[in-house]
Amino acid sequence: MKIHTLKLNSQASMLTTALLAYGTTAWSADLPTLRDAFKDHFLVGTAINRAVTTGRGFRRSSEQVNTDIALVKAQFNQVVAENEMKWDSLHPRPGADGYDFRAADAFVSFGLNNNMYLVGHTLVWHSQTPHWVFAGTNPPPNTASAAPGTNRFGRYNGPRASREELLQRMRDHIHTVVGRYKGKIKVWDVVNEALSDGGTNTLRTSLWTEIIGPDFIAKAFQYAHEADPDAILRYNDYGLESSAKRRKLIALIQSLQAQKVPVHAIGSQTHVSVAWPSFAEMDRALTEMATLGLPIHITELDVNSAEGGQRSFGADIANNAATTQGGLVSDADRKLAEAYAGLFRAFLKHDPQVKMVTFWGPNDANSWRANGKPLLFDGNSQPKPAFHAVLAEAKRAAAAK
Repeated sequence: MKIHTLKLNSQASMLTTALLAYGTTAWSADLPTLRDAFKDHFLVGTAINRAVTTGRGFRRSSEQVNTDIALVKAQFNQVVAENEMKWDSLHPRPGADGYDFRAADAFVSFGLNNNMYLVGHTLVWHSQTPHWVFAGTNPPPNTASAAPGTNRFGRYNGPRASREELLQRMRDHIHTVVGRYKGKIKVWDVVNEALSDGGTNTLRTSLWTEIIGPDFIAKAFQYAHEADPDAILRYNDYGLESSAKRRKLIALIQSLQAQKVPVHAIGSQTHVSVAWPSFAEMDRALTEMATLGLPIHITELDVNSAEGGQRSFGADIANNAATTQGGLVSDADRKLAEAYAGLFRAFLKHDPQVKMVTFWGPNDANSWRANGKPLLFDGNSQPKPAFHAVLAEAKRAAAAK
């Protein structure tokens, strides 16, 4: 469906209406929904945690969890597990007996029971991977200075697996996990965050690159395609709003395409802030990513409103505390609404390349950046001005057709 360039002359009025609506419209089953507002454009999803999929809260009361569940069911038509399908949660111990599928199975059952489109996150990542995956009998580099076990950053620093051993572990893991959910999980984040943030190297240095080499990415996609030939296989990364990192993405994907590697979609995490990127910067990023000829999925959307992270585009868990410190920016509700309006204006401009937009959490209380109040619903699942601003962009797009 062709979407015309959107006019911006009523933006101030739209934001005023959104701000007036905040605090007067509590979440209810009668609230307009994101999934319906964008049904002619793209799926609208959210990351969910174990409390949502099982109904048993850990940091929230039963009443709060039930409200979270109702919000997810009402507003979204696509879900991804925030942590339950990462290697350390799903396969914490070596071998075929080392899997724990309980949380992942609960996620899949929740999605299927609620007629939602399921995404699996993530198969191969440098983080949240158990140390046994990389362990072996080969000495690590700089043996004289490397102590067994882990260093202070938690990175495995002991004797290592060989290339062949690590490839076999990767293949076994991917075949087991993807095979278990074949036909149920429609999209997989096959490789996550393999690009370097700075310097001239395309790939970050990780144990995957050090032990296997740069072809670990191609191998991972090969194994996932073997396990489920019908699944959409995605490369996922953060910071693609940065032109320098985007150039690395394009170089990587073009290289994989030249090798006939089955990469089917680009995942742009879009952990951004109220200060950056602007509509124009997001428009430029999507335009350049679209040159790869692949669908674009916005995979982990949130917009940080904290003072501490206004120029940060990273997604490192260890640095998250620093990026959400310092309290909220001034006039945070208005700025968050403006930021989300600009992002969704860009997403709609690039319909049909943008096939999916996934928020990294249903509400602020369930966000990894909770202190930054980064989502459309507050901790009590009340819609914020940003929610109304996003709905207004959908209405604007419909009127412009």
